[in-house]
This record gives sequence, C-alpha cells and structure tokens, in this order.
Amino acid sequence: MIASLTSLSNRVFAVLGRMSMYRVVFLALAGLTVVALAVSAFGLVAPNPGELLASLAVLSVGCAATDAAAHRILRLPLRVESAMITAFILLFVLRPSLEPVALAGIALAAVVASASKYLLAWRGRHIFNPAAVGATVLTVLGVAVPALGSSSWWVGTPVLAAPVVLFGLAVLWRTEKVRMVALFLVVAVGVGVVRTSLQYQEAGVAVEGADILWPVVWSSPFLFLGAFMLSEPLTLPPRRWQQLTVAVLVGVLAGWPIDLGAVSLGQERALLVGNLLAFAFTFRTAVRLTLTGRRHLTPTVQELTFRSKRPLRFAPGQFLELDVPHRHPDARGTRREFSIVSAPADAPEVKVAFRDAVGAGTPQSSYKRALAEVTEGSSLAVTGVWGDFLLPTSTASPVLMVAAGIGVTPFVSQLRQGRLTDQDRDIVLVYVAGEASELVFREEIEASGVPVVVFTRDEPAGLPAHWRWARGVRLDADGLLRVVPDIASRHAYISGPPRLIADLAPALEKARSITTDAFSGY
Repeated sequence: MIASLTSLSNRVFAVLGRMSMYRVVFLALAGLTVVALAVSAFGLVAPNPGELLASLAVLSVGCAATDAAAHRILRLPLRVESAMITAFILLFVLRPSLEPVALAGIALAAVVASASKYLLAWRGRHIFNPAAVGATVLTVLGVAVPALGSSSWWVGTPVLAAPVVLFGLAVLWRTEKVRMVALFLVVAVGVGVVRTSLQYQEAGVAVEGADILWPVVWSSPFLFLGAFMLSEPLTLPPRRWQQLTVAVLVGVLAGWPIDLGAVSLGQERALLVGNLLAFAFTFRTAVRLTLTGRRHLTPTVQELTFRSKRPLRFAPGQFLELDVPHRHPDARGTRREFSIVSAPADAPEVKVAFRDAVGAGTPQSSYKRALAEVTEGSSLAVTGVWGDFLLPTSTASPVLMVAAGIGVTPFVSQLRQGRLTDQDRDIVLVYVAGEASELVFREEIEASGVPVVVFTRDEPAGLPAHWRWARGVRLDADGLLRVVPDIASRHAYISGPPRLIADLAPALEKARSITTDAFSGY
C-alpha cells in the first residue's frame, strides 16, 4: 500500500513539476474562477456574474499596478502571475459588488495586499499572507465605514467544494503540502464541529452529529483557506514538524474564531497568527549569497560556490531556494530549489550543484540561462531553507542512500558533515548515472569510506576498494533488492527523478522507513 502511494505521488509530481509553483497556483485559481462564473450565472452562489467580473477587474488592476510600482522602485522584474494570484484569492475572500464605494474598498484591499509583499517582508520572505493582510485591513475599516465592505469567504459553499478540492489538490501536490493541509482540515473541522455542537446545546436544540459535520466541511471556507493560502511556501517554516504546528494553530483559531468585539479572529486573521508563528521559526533562514566560484564537475554538471556574510542555518540534506531575477521568465519562474552540497561545518562557504545540459530537442529553461550568466561577485537571494531529508537522529541506525545523477548532492552534504564531525554510521550508497563520466563528487564520497554500488552503462575506471560496479544488474525494484539484501534493516533515503522513486517503491517499502527527495529538473 505504501509503495503504491509513493509511486502514484511521485508520478503526479513528475507531471506537475514541469511548471513553477506559481504557474500551477495561477492556473488552478483561474480554473476555479471560471467555474464560479459559470455557477453564478445560475444563481448558485451569492455573487452574480456582473459583481464577479467587476470585482476581478478592480482587483487585477489594483494588484498589478501596486506590484508594478514596487518593482520599478526596487528595480525588480515584474511577476504578473504573483499579482494575479493575489487578485484571484481576494476575489473569493471579499464580498464582490457593483457599488462604487464597495469597489473602492476592494481596490484598497488589493493595494494593501500587494504592498504588504514589500513592506511586511524580511530578507525576501513574506511575513504574512498578502491576501489575508488585504482582507483584514478592509474588514477592520469596514467596521467604521460599512459601505466599504469586508471579507465574506463566499467561496465556502457546497457548490464550489468539489472544484476547490480538485484544483486545490493540484496545488498541494506541487507544493508537497498535502499532509500539512490535511492536518489543518482535521483540526479546523473537528474544532468547528465541537463549537457548533456547544452552540446548539446552549440554544436547547438537539442536532445529529452528521447534520453538523457536513455543513462544517462543505459550507465553510476551510478547504479554500488550506489549499490556496495556508500552503504558501514563503510564509511557511522549513521543517515539517514546524509546518504541522502552524497548521494545528491555524486550524484551532479558524474552527473557533475568537470574538474581539467589533471583529472576530476569523479565517484570515487566524492565518495571520499562524504566519507570525512561522516567522518565528524562519526569520534567520533568508540570506544573500555572493558567488565566489563556478566549475564544471562533468560535461553536464556545474558546481557553484557562494559565501554568506551572515550564517546560513541548515541541516545536512536540506535544500535552499535561490532567486535569480531575469526578464521574461518561462513557466518555471525565477526561483529554484537546490540541495546544499556543502556541510554546515563548511560555513560561511555554501555550495550547490546542478545539471546545466538538457537532452536533444529539449529547450533550456530561462532560469538556467540566467544562472549561467551570473558572474563572480554577484549577490543572489536565498528565500529560505526547507526540507526533512535528514538522517536518523541515532547514528546507530543503518542507512541506505539511493542517488540518481545530481540527486547525490544531499548525500554529499550528509557524508561530508559526518566525516568532519567524526560520526560513525552504517551507510550503503547506491549511485546511479547514465555514464561513468557522470559520477560526480567521487573524491568526497570516497573520503567518507562508505561502501558504494555503482549503476552505469559503462564500467567506471579506477573504482576504490569499497566501491563496486553492478555490471548487468538493472536498477529496478528487484535489482535494488539484489545489491542491498539487508534493506529490511535499513532506513531508506532516495534522491532523484520522481519516476525513478516510483519504480523503486516496491523495494523501498521493505525498508524500515522511506524518505524521498524528488526533483523535476531545472
């Protein structure tokens, strides 16, 4: 069962990974907007088509104009998708209208939301979800001037529940936040059901549990809040346990809004409190790196060496997100994730590696072209460090590492850190590459002393004594079991393309645990 789920998850991720996170979110929200317009024509949701179109136009102009002004002042490339994502989210959160004063309030929310990306930020990271900031400001002002409007979360309706789930799952799969949002939904719905039950009891009304549960699930904004707002990576902490903690906090506050008098700690305000907790976890992870060196490790792999003025806090196996602004970015955007090759003990030096060659007939991404033009001395922003691809806390736990091509990078960091700190672990590395010439970091891996099984089409020359070539063995589930017969006693870690992870899932299921690090190319 676990193997099937791992295989399915990675095959879906392989498809969605061809687009940037922002493109997936943009398309999902655009699709949801089309559905909302269609059902509004039949009167199945509160706003009518005219109110939706007018509000969307105002939101689009307000967000795009504010972003354009900020980008001109800060000399940053314009990200139209980011502006439209904020506009789409606000469309479903605010109360659409055709009234001039209400449209002015909607425009104000758009400006505030977009401005918060730059004014309420810390070293390239949003402190708060922009749409939540805009909606909160409008709601507070609406107390004094009701005609301005407020948040309404009209998206919480059974008619839109199924589309929100379908489009939301695409976003969560791409951002790998399915488990976190699932926990949020369980907590929010559970707390909401308890709160509603107590309200009925106080009113002396007897209601069946199912009659409370289903309205809380399908008629609340929890689904939309979790899928499109809580999941935003730039407002999430780096570790999974931290993300789950934030999810629980937001779930409790969303399920049981705290009465603050004129306003309550409703959906967007609950998210803002969660954002503050996330910021407390992450405010030291966004830094700027200066490029100090570049070298080719193989004909297709480059290594970049940076120096950080301020310590970059990370654990071996984690990845950073590097922003390389450039004109006319393609669907993958201007940010990419790189596993960190260097060890924490190497600070302030930070290294990453990547493939800079593509297959025949495959166009090179705009990001990769821009990265190739970065010169020594240039400064790039790291928007954060994430990941739970970490070795077991106990050094006595046997480990299996499976790396495909450039997927060896997190293992290099872990092996180097272990060597520099005199750790003694039982580790076996299975290293896969198309050709022997593509085996990168051989010297670093050899220095660690761990046994290595190499899968390449041609036999590598000069293998160390503790390395062996798998010869005719094919790396599939059966092949992995042949070269690592004691897999059942090991914690398995695999880093490589999603399709390889999917293919090896039946063998990996036999391990004590499975931890994956899928990537979809650059």
